[in-house]
Amino acid sequence: MRILITGVCGFVGGVVAQGVRDQRPDWEIVGLDNLVRAGSETNRTFLRQLGVRVVHGDIRQASDLETLPRCDWILDAAANPSVMAGVDGRTSSRQLIEHNLIGTINLLELARAWKSGVLILSTSRVYSIPGLAAIPVEAQGERFAPCAGATVPGLSPAGVTEGFSTAAPISLYGATKLASETLALEYGETFNLPVRINRCGVLAGAGQFGRIDQGIFSYWIHSWARRRPLKYIGFDGMGRQVRDCLHARDLLPILLAQMERPLDAAPRVVNVSGGMSRSASLRELSVWCERRLGSHTVFSEPVRRSFDVPWLVLDASAAGRHWDWKPLTSLEQTWSEIAEHAERNPHWLDLVAGD
Repeated sequence: MRILITGVCGFVGGVVAQGVRDQRPDWEIVGLDNLVRAGSETNRTFLRQLGVRVVHGDIRQASDLETLPRCDWILDAAANPSVMAGVDGRTSSRQLIEHNLIGTINLLELARAWKSGVLILSTSRVYSIPGLAAIPVEAQGERFAPCAGATVPGLSPAGVTEGFSTAAPISLYGATKLASETLALEYGETFNLPVRINRCGVLAGAGQFGRIDQGIFSYWIHSWARRRPLKYIGFDGMGRQVRDCLHARDLLPILLAQMERPLDAAPRVVNVSGGMSRSASLRELSVWCERRLGSHTVFSEPVRRSFDVPWLVLDASAAGRHWDWKPLTSLEQTWSEIAEHAERNPHWLDLVAGD
């Protein structure tokens, strides 16, 4: 088996590549990365030491893909993963679309030529912002929770299901990912290619390139350890907004299953997340940080940003039913690994975030 992992020098791509190398040592891994993100060079050196063939290239440039060896599967882990992308001044809307959508089209054309399978790592942010905002929530201690008896289409007791609305607005970022999903599924049907879409919750783990708009759990812990400014934004300014947290290495079992057992009966789109048991509010994370790392002041800015929602936890039960998958790493273990990494690497945010 030979697989292509795009964005291999990013956090998720690197974690998956290392996991495949450990668990499937006879597989050949070809990694592609444009090495633009700060910190990528460090990962490239490590991956090459593991025996991963790392190619410097950009999925936005079709010509960069022409000399790659044919692979059995393409795992697309290359994306600008920020819901603020295209509007925050870091990247333009055109750059976002070129990276997250045009890049996907180039990979789908490559899959068509190779007759290979495609795994897309998508996001919870394909779900409708007005729909998520319409979920009635109430403060329960240090977090928000859906009100008892709330009935919203696509919302189960375990969280937001794959049937939840994806109607706009979902952010430019969410729109590029949803469009990529749609095209991937159409390519699969048209050209008889195995295609799987995995909609991920918030991914985390030691070594993540965290920023305030992506990798929030890692960013918060690193910032707390360095006593960098932090603030609760919107929703009463108390930090009660909730997300689920999934260690990136817990993606590996479902990705391996999808490549080794491409079941026709399984749904093409599934949520892959930490779920209710691995969800937390920023306030709860702060309580943990204070206990683990010492005291720190968190400021408050009650004004809400346009893309924020108070509660977003994915129901990943379909992944469990069809792929026998469940998250394995506890919230405590994930956060502890990040804290230990922060203590060993006090200048990590300066290296990978630049702000």
